[in-house]
Amino acid sequence: MKKILVFLMVLLCVASLFAKGSKEERVMTEPSTHIVVDHQGVEVEVPWKIERIGVYGIYPLPSVISVFFNNANKIVAMSQPSLTAAQNGLLGQLYPEILNVDTASVTGQINIEELLNKRPDVVFFSGSNAATRKLLNDAGIPAISISVNKWNYDCIETLDHWIELLAELFPEDSDKVQTVHNYSYRIYNEIQARVKDIPDEERVRVFVLFQYSPSTLLTSGKHFFGQWWCDAIGAINVANELEKDNSAPVTMEQVYAWNPEAIVITNFTSAQPETLYNNAMGNDDWSAIKAVKDRRVYKTPLGMYRSYTPGADAPVSLLWWAKAIYPERFADMDLIAIAKDYYKTVFGVDLTTEQVESIFAPPSAAAGGF
Repeated sequence: MKKILVFLMVLLCVASLFAKGSKEERVMTEPSTHIVVDHQGVEVEVPWKIERIGVYGIYPLPSVISVFFNNANKIVAMSQPSLTAAQNGLLGQLYPEILNVDTASVTGQINIEELLNKRPDVVFFSGSNAATRKLLNDAGIPAISISVNKWNYDCIETLDHWIELLAELFPEDSDKVQTVHNYSYRIYNEIQARVKDIPDEERVRVFVLFQYSPSTLLTSGKHFFGQWWCDAIGAINVANELEKDNSAPVTMEQVYAWNPEAIVITNFTSAQPETLYNNAMGNDDWSAIKAVKDRRVYKTPLGMYRSYTPGADAPVSLLWWAKAIYPERFADMDLIAIAKDYYKTVFGVDLTTEQVESIFAPPSAAAGGF
């Protein structure tokens, strides 16, 4: 019996050693990195565990990252315009830690030495800048391209792709992909259903005032975000004859000729509706424009970021556009209640009525840096 017991004990010890060895072997062979495909179609090797994120350009992205995690703790570097928006919108109230994020290393040209001091695990950069990718890769930083215009300036579809890429990097949050998509397109499809039968001659003619100063008057032509917003709510972009990609310069004479019925001002300019009503910018006279005479000049929302671009605010901003341009058709849709529900359902962010109302009354200071 003693021999049998000794034999069994030896077997248990051997089995334990094998089990321990196999466990250690598994730990050692688990990969610490994986591959994601960025918006340029480039395969990028990134860590599985990402704790520190840098963002170069792509000004709305820090706000999307913040609401994606419901905190801004992972962001270690971002451009100054992202900070200015956070200081003047809800982002800085909800996540005060973002107000202390470094901007010196990635505003203007990348200061690679300063950026390395922030020890980012990955850096997102804008568009297809091969020099930026090489600079980051040569410094040993995984560089991930994010696009703002790959999907024809469609803010809803672009937000979908941004969330999809974040979910590849953080698969434990992959449920947000479908949640964002479903909520965004529920709002989009409801708007389409209500505006699809508007006759062409009754569609509101809109001028998008992108940037404005005594020396600058920029709008959105056919290939910029303003065209998408107008198309998405069944309006007409009066500047759709302009083929220039991105913003397009115009003259007051062109605006007089277009004579828009509504004007939408972005947060990339300090101008407010009163600026046009009172001819308070330079020597321009807006008083003969129909939109000004009818007091139909509107300022785009500023929630997590300047909502003219893609971003976390896109579905709420789309409803705001629809209600501003076609108030009667959307009178029954409670913008405040829907905004509260959207941020809570999609991102787990609880907003007060006062906070939501502030989204639709952005300060001029939000345009700082443009």
